[in-house]
Amino acid sequence: MSPTEKKVTEIPNPFVPVKKKAPAKRKTATQKKKEQKNVIYWRIAIAGLLLILLSPFYYGYVLRSFSATWRWVLDIGQDTRYRTYKNFNVRIPAGFTVHGIDVSSYQGKINWQKVKAMNDDDVHVTFAFIKATEGVLSVDPYFQRNWREAPKAGIICGAYHYFLPQKSGVWQARFFLQTVKIEKGDLPMVVDVEQLYRTAPAKMREQLTSFINHIENKTGVKPIIYTNISFYQDYLQGYFDDYTLWIAHYYQPVLNISNKTNWQFWQHSDKARINGINQKVDFNIFRGDSTAFRKLLISQ
Repeated sequence: MSPTEKKVTEIPNPFVPVKKKAPAKRKTATQKKKEQKNVIYWRIAIAGLLLILLSPFYYGYVLRSFSATWRWVLDIGQDTRYRTYKNFNVRIPAGFTVHGIDVSSYQGKINWQKVKAMNDDDVHVTFAFIKATEGVLSVDPYFQRNWREAPKAGIICGAYHYFLPQKSGVWQARFFLQTVKIEKGDLPMVVDVEQLYRTAPAKMREQLTSFINHIENKTGVKPIIYTNISFYQDYLQGYFDDYTLWIAHYYQPVLNISNKTNWQFWQHSDKARINGINQKVDFNIFRGDSTAFRKLLISQ
């Protein structure tokens, strides 16, 4: 600006109304609290999501599910169907030809002739595991009847003992042997171990070893070990690899366990309906064919 130039100050026109800015609205205390709560809820939700995504349990579950499904699809040697058999009211994994049940007093009085006669598209009951004893004192009230009547109907039988790890393994084995008289053509004896009952895992394995050693020494036949898949993976895996396993794992097209595991029986459902039995029944498959099944039976 040159020295001769003068700065002209603009004079406001008094006839033009001046727009006033509206005063800012103040938030009430209730609104502030609500916004703070929303922020807290979002932070909790995000933190929870991060915990789930970063959790090894989450990834372990996803990987196990993916592995089971992938094995099911890629298992070339096995029919991949997992169909429902209406007469039995259960879905049965395909690719197996030897089927069976396991029973106890829960099933009540059984008409074994009707059990044997039941057939749905060539699926029928070939074998039955029958509860005999529990601990050192309890005998299943229906054992003797089932043990007598099932073979008469042409069903191959095996007896099982419900194991209590807080009790002496040797005494339980003696009690089992006093109750059950096995014969040629029977399935090997079974020990059912599926709970710790506040017993240390090492102590449970010690008593279980005593039990199976006593049974094997007295009968000359290794017993079968029954358990559910989680109990096996948590407490038994790597300790009893020389023994035949019977694994419970429900409502799956494949048994989600290593093929190197010595499992021969799979309890795949606990909701089967069988003619001649008024209650729901556990349904099982044998891993091999009828020839392999016969080889497993007691030969002398």
